[in-house]
Amino acid sequence: MINKNWRLISTFLLTALLILVLAACGAEEKADGEGKSELKEEYTVVSDTSFVPFEFKEDGEYVGFDIDLINAIADEAGFKINMETTNFDGIIPGLQTGQFDIAIAGISITDERAKKIDYSEPYYQSGLSIGVREENEDIKGIEDLEGKTIATRLGSTSAAYIADNIKGAEASQFEQLDQAYMAVENGSADAVLYDAPNVAYYIKTKGDGLKVVGDLYQAEDYGIAISKGNDELVAAIDDALATLKENGKYDELYEKWFGEKPE
Repeated sequence: MINKNWRLISTFLLTALLILVLAACGAEEKADGEGKSELKEEYTVVSDTSFVPFEFKEDGEYVGFDIDLINAIADEAGFKINMETTNFDGIIPGLQTGQFDIAIAGISITDERAKKIDYSEPYYQSGLSIGVREENEDIKGIEDLEGKTIATRLGSTSAAYIADNIKGAEASQFEQLDQAYMAVENGSADAVLYDAPNVAYYIKTKGDGLKVVGDLYQAEDYGIAISKGNDELVAAIDDALATLKENGKYDELYEKWFGEKPE
């Protein structure tokens, strides 16, 4: 009789212990997963159409380094993208209002912007370059732009740089980059100041009669912009970007658009 009771008690205690263990595991899983949300199946990505070679329209299709990169990141992270375009100065407001989830458009990482949006890890290192007409011998560097009319892009870091660093200069800001270069070509602006890869690419492919002068100014990194509060999406994009750099896909895309592998 004693042995039978002991077996019953042992069975009861073992069952109770098992229930406690399972309950603890469930609580731990809940705690670990608390506040987390899964990635959505699709995100709206915004870019613009005039920042060669990062994003532009060719034969009716959106192409460029940024376009290839965000598609590769989406494939790696496992979500689809719905691609939209807008003028550059509308990108950050669109992220703030929830119109867009992600933006990739050669967006420089700045402290001021980081108050409004989140960023991925940097994916490209850039800086500012000066472009002038070929016959111009007066402008050789940033110091020669004082008091001049300088074409640039509306809402860009180069526009802020002109206002903060070049005495007496007038920043003539355009929504479309082609308009900024045309202003120099037709003489309504003395120079263009903008992101170095775009200045170099435009002059190489379209800008007959223009040249680059001076040094590379204000080194800056580009980041993929994400609307505030999407921590899981930021992490997924960062993880995918790191994988693309490790497996060589990033280098492949870089060489495709810039003619050389990144340093």
